[in-house]
Amino acid sequence: MIDPNLLIAVLMGGPGSERDVSLASGKAVLKALQGRGFNVVGVDVTGYDMDLPEGTGLAFNVIHGTFGEDGQLQDILEAKGVPYTGAGSQSSRLAFDKNKAKALFLSHNVPTPLSEIVDVSGGSKLPQMTAPFVVKPPREGSSVGVHIVREQADAEAAMEDAAKYGNDILVEQFIEGKELTVGVFDDAALPIVHIAPRSGFYDMANKYPWLSGGAGSDYYCPADLDEATTKAVQDAALAAHRALGIEVYSRVDVLLDAQNRPFVLESNTIPGMTETSLMPKSAAAAGIPFDELCIRIAEISLKLRA
Repeated sequence: MIDPNLLIAVLMGGPGSERDVSLASGKAVLKALQGRGFNVVGVDVTGYDMDLPEGTGLAFNVIHGTFGEDGQLQDILEAKGVPYTGAGSQSSRLAFDKNKAKALFLSHNVPTPLSEIVDVSGGSKLPQMTAPFVVKPPREGSSVGVHIVREQADAEAAMEDAAKYGNDILVEQFIEGKELTVGVFDDAALPIVHIAPRSGFYDMANKYPWLSGGAGSDYYCPADLDEATTKAVQDAALAAHRALGIEVYSRVDVLLDAQNRPFVLESNTIPGMTETSLMPKSAAAAGIPFDELCIRIAEISLKLRA
C-alpha cells in the first residue's frame, strides 16, 4: 500500500518529439491517481533541467522517447535519491537503443527479423539487404524516421532521412503480417492487442490521428488468435522484456507472419498511458482498470526502489 501522505510527482512532456503524447499520458495518470485520493501533482518537464516539488516521494515517469525513456531521467532521479516508476537507467538505455536491443534479442534467442546495421557517418551508404526492408533510426520512438522500403530505388532517400537521427541505422527484413503489441506487467504477459492501421503502417499519423489528422487505427483486444499462436506471441514478448532486464512493465511490439510466427520488433519502457492507449487496453482485458494499473505500477516501483 502507498502511504496516502506520499507526494507523487507525475513527470510529463519532456524535450523530445513525443512531448504532446506524453502530456496526454501524464494528464490521464494524474486524473486517475487524484480520483483515487492520492497526494499527486503534475510536473511539465520542458527541458533537460528538472525541478521536483519539495518532498517528492515518487516520480511517476510518463515522458516518452528522448530523455524520459533513454536512461537520462532515470540517472537524474537516482542521483537525487528519488524513487521512480518503471524501467531502471540501464534497462531503459538498452531498450531505447534498437541496435543494442537487437543484439540482446539475438543472444537470448528472442525471435526477431533479420537485420544489419549501416554506418552512414562517412556519407550516404546503402544496406546490403535488398528490398523490401524497413529503415529505422536507432534511438527514436513512435516510428519517428521509420520507412518501409518496398522498391530499391527508394532506399537512398529513406537512409538519408533516418540519418538525421543517428549514424548507425538499423535495417530490418520486412515482414508482412499482423501488427500486435503485448503489455508485460509484473513479469507476466497481458492479453495481446491486434493493431489494424486504416492506411499504410502503424506510423505517427496512425498512432495519434488527434495530433496529425491521420487515418488512425482499429484495435482488437484480446487479438483473435488461436491458443497456440497466442502463447507463442506472449512467450516472445516476455522473453524480450526479460532479455533487456526491464523492471515493472513494458509494451512489446510484435509482427505475426502468414505462418503465425512471431517476430519481436522492440520493447517500449514508457508506453502510452492514456485510458485508450495500448498498454491500458491490454491491462483492462486482464481485468485491471486504468486507475488500478497506475496504482499498481506505483506500488511495485516503490517496493523495488525503497
